[in-house]
Amino acid sequence: MLRVAIDGPSGTGKSTIAKAVAARFGLEYIDTGAMYRALGLKALRNGVDAADEAAVKKMLDETAIDFAGGCTMLDDEDVSGLIRTNEISMAASNISKLAIVRAKVDEVSRYLASTKDVVMEGRDIGTTVIPDAEVKIFMTASPEIRARRRYEQLLEAGKEADYDKIYEEVQARDYQDSHREVSPLRQAEDAAFLDTSDLNIEEVVDAVSGIITEKTGRTA
Repeated sequence: MLRVAIDGPSGTGKSTIAKAVAARFGLEYIDTGAMYRALGLKALRNGVDAADEAAVKKMLDETAIDFAGGCTMLDDEDVSGLIRTNEISMAASNISKLAIVRAKVDEVSRYLASTKDVVMEGRDIGTTVIPDAEVKIFMTASPEIRARRRYEQLLEAGKEADYDKIYEEVQARDYQDSHREVSPLRQAEDAAFLDTSDLNIEEVVDAVSGIITEKTGRTA
């Protein structure tokens, strides 16, 4: 069994790196963050207040999340392209504060990790979801770099972007994620630390691959 847990703050490129590493090592990529984003999207669509735990529980009971062909499926709808906005990012952070939400996502995540070799990324994979993972990595980058990356992504996509606003959102998200009561963002004691501020995607994939090989002896 090989389970790779990649944790870190928003905007570090964990999803991109996890996908590439999974492909390189022949592992299954599980995007736990997409589950929270999908729930945040549904909450926004249905006007469900994250502070109303009863309403959130009812929503959870009526929601199905799955992954198919690399796509995030919310109630049989492919929402992959709808959940990567700053608005949904904050909605996901808000709803993930609730213990019942995290318990649901963790339950699904643990099941998937128990049935196959996986690369799983999020905020608390190595600390809470699969603390006995064979490989744990804490991936980060400076807030300025993460804001700049997001700013450039939006411009390349032909969308309007305000760097200062994005930077403020990155800082707000970091504070919220690291100070929430339930499973706050933190580095596991036995996780390898990786700062990607000065690395490109290929260099990060190589670095993560090297950590996996060092920890397990498994090569791509």
